[in-house]
Amino acid sequence: MLGKFNPSRLKLARTRRKLTIKGLAEKVGLTPRMVSEYEKDYCKNCPPEGTIDAFSKALNYPAEFFLDPEPIEAVAKETVSFRSLKSMKAADEHAAISAGELGVIINAYFEETFSLPESNVPDYRGIEPEVAAEALRDEWNLGCHSISSMVHLLEKNGVRVFSLSENTQDVDAFSFWKDGVPYVFLNTQKSGERSRFDAAHELGHLILHKHGVPQGKNIEAEADKFASFFLMPRVTLLPLSGKAITIDSILKLKHKWKVSAMALIVHLKTVEILSDWQYKTLIVTASKLGLRTKEINGIEREKSLIIDKLLKALENDGIYLKSLSTLLKLPIDELLALIFKVGTISSNDKPSSIQNTASKPVLRLVK
Repeated sequence: MLGKFNPSRLKLARTRRKLTIKGLAEKVGLTPRMVSEYEKDYCKNCPPEGTIDAFSKALNYPAEFFLDPEPIEAVAKETVSFRSLKSMKAADEHAAISAGELGVIINAYFEETFSLPESNVPDYRGIEPEVAAEALRDEWNLGCHSISSMVHLLEKNGVRVFSLSENTQDVDAFSFWKDGVPYVFLNTQKSGERSRFDAAHELGHLILHKHGVPQGKNIEAEADKFASFFLMPRVTLLPLSGKAITIDSILKLKHKWKVSAMALIVHLKTVEILSDWQYKTLIVTASKLGLRTKEINGIEREKSLIIDKLLKALENDGIYLKSLSTLLKLPIDELLALIFKVGTISSNDKPSSIQNTASKPVLRLVK
């Protein structure tokens, strides 16, 4: 049921569109003070219908979004892991956090409709990253094998994984805990190898820095170390000791662990497989090949398995993507950007009536 104007939803839509209060005011013909008042939690005056329509047009959000009585589950800035707040523009930071809040909205709908996997992400605060990586592999029964899909592994263990289509390199990925549920958001602008490493990095934050502030140089170094050892266990690298390792062998070996060439080179140095001379030689050669920013014969970017299953189940009930965006009162572009579906919708996406299922379907993930 729609209610009165919801200030928190106006602020979310504005920050998602990377507009300042002044910028939005100019678009809708109001003073910045008036827009600021409409965003306050204690706003007493509901904007007239014409103003709500103006907000809707300026932000490309349906008017119904602003009239939904459900409050926005705010994601606190200090709970979100960002690689580097120093280089990030404020608008990008706020837009990313708002994307996280939209992810919480989408997840709430999924949890109301389906029985999803519960969180099986342990709390390893205070544990050294390599030890934590080994312990988690044991707890999740992974052995020393290469992980086929980081995204599927996270989802199987109750992590809600969403995509990001942010057109910025400052937002690689981020994660946070919300009401006991772990979330990871991955930028689809990255290569498959780097996105996979980002997923492992964010997993490191979730288990190493739960209930803390996952920000800062040392914290990022810990998450990187965890990701490296989780994806490439030390024991699987030891057979390479004493062997001649060239850039060609690096390009072959990286496919075993599905990591970038640079990540493999750096990790081989960390576990002392490479000498200083070998490491420097490989770094120089890799840099000349452009491997700092791209991959040769790269892997396909991982996508969500669980979201595909949920969407298929909804389609069976006559709820397609456009219908889902209407049900959630979200712009279709925002929905697609978060569920790994950018560029997939077409005119064939069927309209449908919105139905409620009597009982929650149980979603089962396949390894």
